[in-house]
Amino acid sequence: MKSLAIAALALALAAPALTAHAAEPAWPPKIVKIIVPYAPGSTPDLVGRIVADDLQARHPGASFIVENKPGAGGNIGTDAVAKAEPDGATLGISLGGPLAINTLLFSKLPYDPAKDIAPVTMLTSLPSVLVVPTSLNVNSVAEFLAMLKRKGTPLAFGSIGAGSLSHLTMEAIAQRAGATMVHIPYGGSPQAVTAVIRGDVQAACLPAIAVTPQLAAGQVKILAVATAQRSRFLPDVPTLKESGIDVESDAWNALIAPAGTPPAFVAQINDEVNDILTKPSVRERLETQLMEPVPSTPGALRARMDAEIRLWSDVIKRGDIRIN
Repeated sequence: MKSLAIAALALALAAPALTAHAAEPAWPPKIVKIIVPYAPGSTPDLVGRIVADDLQARHPGASFIVENKPGAGGNIGTDAVAKAEPDGATLGISLGGPLAINTLLFSKLPYDPAKDIAPVTMLTSLPSVLVVPTSLNVNSVAEFLAMLKRKGTPLAFGSIGAGSLSHLTMEAIAQRAGATMVHIPYGGSPQAVTAVIRGDVQAACLPAIAVTPQLAAGQVKILAVATAQRSRFLPDVPTLKESGIDVESDAWNALIAPAGTPPAFVAQINDEVNDILTKPSVRERLETQLMEPVPSTPGALRARMDAEIRLWSDVIKRGDIRIN
């Protein structure tokens, strides 16, 4: 009888804990939206669909839907994530612009990346390259800088939009060289590449994947990569730092959630997505677009967001660059 009483007491004490555990919601819910703040076919869209496809295969009982919300330099889609219910049903793909740089470019954002976003993990990094038209007749960064510093009509550079990474990187190059360049923004990488080929602009800093198809035709030259180390995709191309210009930038994107998303959800999603990024089949798909998978912790992503603000603050201030 005494043993039975002890067993009954133990069950009674354990019951609340078991009930609480059973009541904890599981991830994923029936429907998970992955919001991409850029148009279909963009690099963030491609990454978002790779992640969604693999999560769908892991959780056949749920539906993973990619929803494109482009506009305002990525702010519209990122704001949609920030304002969603923090219940694990909304995730987002975002990048350095809307997660960091836009806080310096816009007088007011509809969200605060420091307070309204829960970082989940870094996803990929894409090298940017300094490219010039072959007709410019320069073969190195040193020759380009010498031309840049000559008196006369300032050289023009193209970008994929005002305040974009391609804009800021070229502005930083000009500032480090003590020169002035004319900025001509375009609607995207294809238009900017075309402008370089035609000689409408004399330089641009663009994602490598936008430029490499033009190399075989001999219409453009890549003078340097803007990453910290040489890219394994372009091992013979020096970095800007190697070439005497202390400028470093790479186009990265990341997975985010609304602030307040349960930490257990964030941890599970982080584990699953980081596992996805290490799969050989996923790495191969990314590498066809010259993207490197860069899985990380939520804390590392937050640190990268903070570092991006520090990196570009002085360039933006010195160039008096503003969007609104």
